[in-house]
Amino acid sequence: MRTVTSLPHELRPAEAVRIPMSDGAELAGRLWRPMSSDGEPVPAVCEAIPYRQRDLTSVRDSVHHPYLAGHGYACLRLDLRGSGDSDGALLDEYTEQEHRDIEEALAWLAEQPWCTGRTGMMGISWGGFAGLQVAARRPPSLGAIVIASFTDDRYADDMHYMGGCLLSDNLAEAGTMFAYSTLPPDPAVVGERWREMWHERLEAAEPWILKWLAHQRRDDYWRRASVCEDYASVQVPVFASSGWADGYSNAVFRVLEHLDVPRKGLVGPWSHKYPHLGVPGPAIGYLQEVVRWFDRWLRDRDNGAEDGPMVRTWMQESVPPSTAYEERPGRWVGEPSWPSPHVQPVSRALAPHRIARPEEEVEPGEVHVQSPLSVGQFAGKWASYNAPPDLPYDQREEDGGSLVFETDPLTERCEILGAPAVELDVAADRPVAMVAARLSDVAPDGRATRVTYGLLNLTHRERDDAPEPVEPGEFQRVRVQLNGVAQAFPPGHRIRLSLSTSYWPLAWPPPEPAALTVRTGSSRLVLPVRPVAEADEVSLRPFDEPEGAPPAPTTQLEPGDNSWTVSRDLIDYRSVLEIVKDGGVLRYDDTGMTSGRRVVERYSSLADDFASPRGDVEWSLSLHRDGWSTRTITRTVLTCTPTTFEVHGHLDAYEGEHRTFSRDWSRSIARDHL
Repeated sequence: MRTVTSLPHELRPAEAVRIPMSDGAELAGRLWRPMSSDGEPVPAVCEAIPYRQRDLTSVRDSVHHPYLAGHGYACLRLDLRGSGDSDGALLDEYTEQEHRDIEEALAWLAEQPWCTGRTGMMGISWGGFAGLQVAARRPPSLGAIVIASFTDDRYADDMHYMGGCLLSDNLAEAGTMFAYSTLPPDPAVVGERWREMWHERLEAAEPWILKWLAHQRRDDYWRRASVCEDYASVQVPVFASSGWADGYSNAVFRVLEHLDVPRKGLVGPWSHKYPHLGVPGPAIGYLQEVVRWFDRWLRDRDNGAEDGPMVRTWMQESVPPSTAYEERPGRWVGEPSWPSPHVQPVSRALAPHRIARPEEEVEPGEVHVQSPLSVGQFAGKWASYNAPPDLPYDQREEDGGSLVFETDPLTERCEILGAPAVELDVAADRPVAMVAARLSDVAPDGRATRVTYGLLNLTHRERDDAPEPVEPGEFQRVRVQLNGVAQAFPPGHRIRLSLSTSYWPLAWPPPEPAALTVRTGSSRLVLPVRPVAEADEVSLRPFDEPEGAPPAPTTQLEPGDNSWTVSRDLIDYRSVLEIVKDGGVLRYDDTGMTSGRRVVERYSSLADDFASPRGDVEWSLSLHRDGWSTRTITRTVLTCTPTTFEVHGHLDAYEGEHRTFSRDWSRSIARDHL
């Protein structure tokens, strides 16, 4: 990424602000704005997240907020209530209180003498969620949003319950927020009351997995703030982006299809990153696109930001399987609308261990599968963060425990764009069962690269809000939706569909092993085929080179360490996936704060004992400076029986070497068709 030191507007020094809320609380933020805004007001842009703007996200924030401010905007990076240096306690995600707070912060921005009264929101992940959710509430000043790695569906298309299946990222994210929500404010900002504020957070804390497991079906808890419940509530222009290696790419296409406002979509090869920091590459000049979008809708500049294709996606070329890529070869393609008139569904019947040709008639038959728990150990993360390498590896080992269907070697190039689907006539021998469907690109040498996948808890075959047990032995017609993707399959390669009855540890397995019987002939794979158009890139405006403002200075005091290890003990048949994310010790030179972070996730199971899966997420976070030192250790453990989930949580908080707070949690939660 190119660092830009000369911007159109000279900036005032970054300013710490405290924004009063109507209930007497104050939220902390950092503000960047042009010097000229003292006499010539500018629009304001807000990013609201709980990840500490003075230290833990300060480097990232310093790259894009000063860049936007240097192009004529007042940029506020806001700590949510209960995070960073803001008052209160952070109890859950996307709450009514959070949204009211952001609305009040937008109103505060609009009322400032250096603001024109027009505001926008931007953000990735939590910040992207917040932008879309607050837009649906229609605060009067809000004129446009730019959102990345977001979703409109909190239940099924976040890290919680994909296809009605419990994702292990539910536990991992709960562990993340258990850790962040128990960090103290900075005494250099809030003064002597820091300890009182910290202990308010510690007393209010509990493992977030408890809330999320209390709602195992789509209910009002998840419907609240899920924009898919009412797309018409969003009435401002939306620029939406994600990456194929991310967990949130599907939402881009849904908002393009269902919103009735000016909108643009962008999906690259990236993991859970802003596109100007995108890995795998190529990264793009995303901040230039953000400026164009806000210039058009907050400044009324006729710059053509709404022109061109509605959505641009990176058509990925075939690559060998790897857990990480620096670059994904491919090309940009554009579609005038979504659904695209250029993409057509092509249905192929499933024959025994074979994907039939498009027009081939297949005799009815039956095939069977009951997968070992080991299927899924090479699945990677639900959403890639690229640290440590976390993409799916060669699928051949996974396919050994799966039901596999494969095309003949392709005689010509095939490109797909959109969400493949599998339509199955299927029967299970247990009342609770799942199916994981994977689509792979198989090279002539046999290596298999996973292209996309989907999950379905068969008790959710009709509805997520009213699951029903499977009648053992009774055939059902079900549709397994796979994640959207843009992928090219070259001549000589094969397209492989793999079905398994477990996908651990990406998804929690059913209470007991289940066997599936699939009817061939009537079961089908549906591919969203896009005709090959070699002139795509020629007709598209090229993206600029990635650029941003100079990052805030830091000093790495101790190195970090990342690892991803799969192991199997052939004496007791225990399998373990261990993920270590250690950031070392880092000093933020502008504020003098030093932070340390170490995260260990362990997912284990014993042979094919479906009551043995265990997830264990432990965080250690330290903050210190000038004789002030704090450390928190949080741990969340999830195990199960055939009828319950068992949650154990632990929190220790230290001031210096003295432990000032400690609490344990232990709770049993009934499994609800899961």
